[in-house]
Parts: sequence; structure tokens; C-alpha cells
Amino acid sequence: MPFADAASHELPIGKLLRLSLFQAVIGMTTSLLVGTLNRVMIVELGMPAWWVALAFAIPLVFAPFRALIGYRSDTHPSALGLKRIPYLWMGTLLLFGGLAIMPFALLLLSDPPPNTEWLGQIGVTLAFVLVGFGMQVTQTAGLALASDLSTEEKRPRVVALLYSMLLIGMIGSSVLYGVFLTDFTPTHLIQVIQGSAVIVVVFNLMSLWKQEARSTKRGPREENGFQQNWQKLMAQASMRRFLWTVAIGTAAFSMQDIILEPFGAEVLGLDVSMTSALTALSAGGSLLAFFLASQWLVRGVDACRVASAGVVLGLPAFAFVIFSAPLDSPNLFRVGTFLIGFSSGLFSVGMLVTAMSFNNDKFAGMVLGAWGAVQAMASGVAMAAGGFLRDTIASLATSGALGTSLDSPATAYSFVYHIEIYMLFVVLIALGPLVRSSRREVAKPQRSSFGLAEFPS
Repeated sequence: MPFADAASHELPIGKLLRLSLFQAVIGMTTSLLVGTLNRVMIVELGMPAWWVALAFAIPLVFAPFRALIGYRSDTHPSALGLKRIPYLWMGTLLLFGGLAIMPFALLLLSDPPPNTEWLGQIGVTLAFVLVGFGMQVTQTAGLALASDLSTEEKRPRVVALLYSMLLIGMIGSSVLYGVFLTDFTPTHLIQVIQGSAVIVVVFNLMSLWKQEARSTKRGPREENGFQQNWQKLMAQASMRRFLWTVAIGTAAFSMQDIILEPFGAEVLGLDVSMTSALTALSAGGSLLAFFLASQWLVRGVDACRVASAGVVLGLPAFAFVIFSAPLDSPNLFRVGTFLIGFSSGLFSVGMLVTAMSFNNDKFAGMVLGAWGAVQAMASGVAMAAGGFLRDTIASLATSGALGTSLDSPATAYSFVYHIEIYMLFVVLIALGPLVRSSRREVAKPQRSSFGLAEFPS
């Protein structure tokens, strides 16, 4: 296990495990939004998939601010001498506020009085914006705090533990959501969301309590410091190609995030409990990919080749999901879901380690912030596009415009999965020059220091 010896004198195991609770909160919130609410809003509440996808994508407009948030927390002129804790607390309040508003907005959507549907839609949008921004702020400040508290030698293992806690939070919460929503009712869903809001505050308070020592008050920030450093970062060789590859690859794996659970419900007849468990399958695949990738990278395998392996495995993963519809095979669908999580995990790990291996002694935080921002933005745009394409193709299929043979609920979903397969081929082409340039221009990570430093969700 890459984090078996993560504890140190400066950061004992008890303090480290308590700090990692903020990652469990991020995993739980992600599971609630992507693994449960999207299916409920599309299937049970009958909302258009494009609108649900847009609501999930709106919070990610704040993703580009991740690099700025990290820079500002680095230079925060706190009167109390604190850098990270104020941002962690602000992110916690945003998360709680969004989850507190969400049940009432869903009530308005489930049984709206005449001419009041727009109130529910505005409420859901506001809730998602608050939750999304809160996740970005909390995770950026929390990972920066973990980096501050750990020693340089232990930092990779500390961050590996934090990333594992993120996936464990996703797996555990998705299983619990499936249990609590076995007998689905709107009341049960509201209770689950309210309980999640309370857990967010409790876990994050436990996580940040007495983690950061007070220091002397810092002076004002350097004028235009962020802009100047960003321009220098973009001037590095292969940086733009790297970010474009991250964007296309993330979009290829994320377009199905919103429609995967509705596919299981509409095409294969799975209930809410079964579709909620799909998040656990996907996160379990990503967790397995992380451990395997760590072994390969320690043995000197090029990080871009690890990412390429994930892209190649993504091709049969989407094919399994596509063929589960004509074969009416829920088990084949589950295998495809697990393999999607596994392949996307390999791609994400490979691209992150590539970012870490750039000559980034001066721009380390900004490189990883840019990586996270591009990944989150690409994911949001892809999810919105996936929902829009699903609704458009579904309307054409049901109207008979595509012929009687394609008049099926599976047609629209299959169209999106085929688009993702085509995008994966584009990613493979884009990765080629990065594999070559990584040998000439980018120093490979040291074998003793592998870790998922500042890994965003």
C-alpha cells in the first residue's frame, strides 16, 4: 500500500486520518449528486436529461478558480495567522447551504403548484451552484493543508491516503444510499439529503479542528502575481498539448456520467437501489486502477503509457454497456460500469503523474490547479452535452425520424456511448507526442516518491 508509512512525527496517524475526513465528504457528495440524484430527477421526477445535465454542469464553471483559490490560500493575509482553515470553513458552509436548500427545491419539482415549476428549477440550480463551489474550495484548501502538514518525504503517501479516502467515501456512501432508498419515496430522499448535510458539517469540523498552527500575519499579496506566474506556466513546452489531452480524455469518460444510471433504469429496469450501487462499482474500479498504476509507475512505466492503457480499456468498457441493452444483461452492464471506472482511473492517474513530472519547482501548485480546473471543466461540459444528445436523439427516435428499428429507449443512450468511443481514439492520437516528449523534456518521477499530490475529484 503506497500510504502504509504515511504517518510521521509531524503528522501522526490519528491526526492524518482525521484530516482525511474532508475527502470522505467530497466522495459522499459526489456519490449523492452523480450516483443518485441524477437518476431520480430524470426517471422519478420526469425532468429532461439535458436540464439535469446542465444543472450538474453549472457548478463546474467555478473549476477554473481552483488555481486561483490555491494561490490565494498560499498568500492569505489572515489576521489570525491562518492560511487554509478559513477556506476550508467557507467551503463547508457552502456545501451545507447547498444541501440544505436542495430538499425544498426537489419538493417543488416533485409536486409543483400551478405556474411554480420555475421556482423549483431555480432552487435546484442554486443548490447545485453552492455545492459545486463548496466542493472546489474545500478540496483545494484541504489538500493544500495536507501538503503543508506533511514532510516532503511523506507527502506522496499522505496524498495517496487522501485520494483513497475519496474513493472509499464514494463507495461507502453509494452503498448506504442504495440501502436507504430501497423503498424509494420523496420523503426518504429528502431525509437522505438532510442527513448528508449534517454529516458534511460534522466530518469537516472534525477534519479541520486544530490542524493548522497560527503563524505571524502575512503582508499583502504581490500585485499581478497570479497573472505573471500563469503566463510563465503556459510558456512551458508541451503544456498546452497536455492540457488539451486532459480535456478531451476527461470529456470522453465523463459524457456518460449523467445518463449511466437512467440507462440502467429505463433500458434494463433497475430500481433506485441498484442504480445507486453503480457508483460503488465505478469507484471500486478507480481504486483498483490507482493501486495497479502505483505498482507500474514504481517499476518505471511511463505515466503517459499508463494513461494510454486506460484509454484502450475504455473501448471495450463502453462496448459492454452498449451490448447490455440488446442482450438484456444487467450483469454485462455492471461489468462495463466497473471497467469504465477502472479505465478512467488509469487515465486520470497517468495524466496527474505527467503533470507532477513537469519542471514545476516554481509552479507546482499552479500546474496541478490547472490540471484540476481543465478536468472539472471538461467533465461539466461533457455531462451537459451527454444529456442534450440523449434528449435530442430520443425525440428523433420516438418520432420515427430514425426508422422503426431504432424506435427504442436504448437508441439515444447508445448514440452517446458511441461518441465517447470515437473521442477515445482522438485521445490516443493526442497522447503519442506526449509519450515521446516525456522522455526528452520531462523528468520522470522518482520511484520512491510516487503519490497523487493534490488530486482533485
